[in-house]
Amino acid sequence: MANITYHVALAIGRTEEGDLVVEDAVEAPSPAVAVARARVIASRKAGAIAFSCSGDPDLGEYSDAVILARFGETPPDIEPPASLRSLSVPAAGRL
Repeated sequence: MANITYHVALAIGRTEEGDLVVEDAVEAPSPAVAVARARVIASRKAGAIAFSCSGDPDLGEYSDAVILARFGETPPDIEPPASLRSLSVPAAGRL
């Protein structure tokens, strides 16, 4: 299969202990929509990251994520997963 570019908004939440953790991811049709969705998610969660990543889903090989925007609490050590397979992003995910 050919390379596909994914645009994703990734929620950052807090555990009961107050630690920041990566939560749900929502796929978007464009970088602008990923940024808009991340902004909305951050209004409900600790924060959110919008990113894009290209790769071949059949091979499970993806490029490094390109961060489009960060909102709220998103420490630099919280980055998108290297593999989109670990995200379980629903194809029709919507906010």
